[in-house]
Amino acid sequence: MSKRIPLDVVDDQGNSFYVSERKVYPRDVSGRFNRLRVAAVVWLLGMFYLFPWLKWDGRQAVLFDLPARKFYVFGLAFWPQDFLFLALLLIIAAFALFFFTALAGRLWCGYACPQTVWTEVFLWMERWTEGDRPKRMKLDAGPWNREKILRKGAKHALWLAFALWTGFTFVGFFTPIRDLGARMFPFELGGWETFWVFFYALATWGNAGFLREQVCKYMCPYARFQSAMFDRNTLLIAYDPMRGEPRGPRKRGLGSVLERARGLLDPKTAYDYVFRASAHPTAADNRAQARGTITLAGVGQKPEPLPKFAPEELGDCIDCTICVQVCPTGIDIRNGLQYECIACGACIDACDEVMGKMGYPRGLIRYATQNGIDGKPTRVLRPRILVYGLVLLGLCAAWAWGVANRSELIVEVLRDRNALYRQLGDDGVANDYTLKLVNKSQQEQRYRISLETDAPLRLAGAGEVAAGPEQVVPVAVSVVADEGIPAGRHELRFVVESIDGSERRIIDSSFFGPVQ
Repeated sequence: MSKRIPLDVVDDQGNSFYVSERKVYPRDVSGRFNRLRVAAVVWLLGMFYLFPWLKWDGRQAVLFDLPARKFYVFGLAFWPQDFLFLALLLIIAAFALFFFTALAGRLWCGYACPQTVWTEVFLWMERWTEGDRPKRMKLDAGPWNREKILRKGAKHALWLAFALWTGFTFVGFFTPIRDLGARMFPFELGGWETFWVFFYALATWGNAGFLREQVCKYMCPYARFQSAMFDRNTLLIAYDPMRGEPRGPRKRGLGSVLERARGLLDPKTAYDYVFRASAHPTAADNRAQARGTITLAGVGQKPEPLPKFAPEELGDCIDCTICVQVCPTGIDIRNGLQYECIACGACIDACDEVMGKMGYPRGLIRYATQNGIDGKPTRVLRPRILVYGLVLLGLCAAWAWGVANRSELIVEVLRDRNALYRQLGDDGVANDYTLKLVNKSQQEQRYRISLETDAPLRLAGAGEVAAGPEQVVPVAVSVVADEGIPAGRHELRFVVESIDGSERRIIDSSFFGPVQ
């Protein structure tokens, strides 16, 4: 063990493992995917901020009442006994994630993830107060002056107000929100309510305002294991290097490679150009400050820079880097699939707009499978998609059927713990029970209690009982054995059924007599 192990200091090679994150300045973009993303933001945030204020049957439409151990979701009320449905709902969410990821990549991340949704809103407020990408970059690089203070102050004031509103709404799902609002002025919130309002507001402000893409890259595990659900037939946002390479600026008037004699490159040459371009970024790439994971070759390989191509040899990519500028995680999609990509589609909208201005066909960056990009046969509807879809459909149907057909009556039988049996004056024997009837429905119900047994036993006590909406009613009953009851234990069943016959529950129990 005397042999020395050579050490190499990573910093000496210019590849430190610890690199401070540069701020990403996403450029505004318009297009069909941006409209879809805006619609998703409005819909999802609309549900979040509106649902607590809606009324349903005289109560808050969506309320998770933890002290009462009841969850209200519009016309449905879930009790602790309905925990099975929550577990099934989580399984459905997991299979939905598998299904949509295997089908079309990170759709959840790009359109429905709370981090994406709130970050999008915070970016809107940032653009309103500081301007689009060039103005924000210039403002941050400039000295502190009156304009910078006013713009930064206005931005953070909007962020803070929106974050506090978010925290208030979050707590409003667990405490009746109208009562919560009435206690805001004067400030009479409880300690835990105050804590959660400010905690959730701070989390929203920090995650959507400052951390942003770093949450997706370093904190969210989904980006790390998503590749296990991808295959070459998964729909991804991909750049077509056979059409786009070699990239470079050109004058207008040069037609697309689809219209020129050059045609498409072979995949090997195209991917070689991509790798060499990523290793030797142009001045435009450096200005765009793209970053991300590039896994096109092994560590230590240093390819030769690309030669200068004649205009007729260029591909359709004009190297404008707008696809990089609009990316919320700051990566260059032309370098291939990267775990930082959240599949928001902003680069597709940006590239389509540029292609339209150049007179080229759209789709240089598009939703496609890797097989489709490489010119190989592709199958979007493949066995794993069908299996995931059928399992997901079956689980959703089972959940819906279970919720629609669940019993609105819960019955529990508790024996008297003080005495095994009671001796009556006429040589009879009695056992005492407490029946807990839970009416889970939203209407008052009347229930009939009866006894089924093969032994000579009779029920003494309430034969009918009324229970209000969502009321728990304890009912004390006795089971009496007159003279001649055999000794020992006897099986019996309590039958509780509603007067209208809609609910019926049978609970097994036991009757004990004297041991002779």
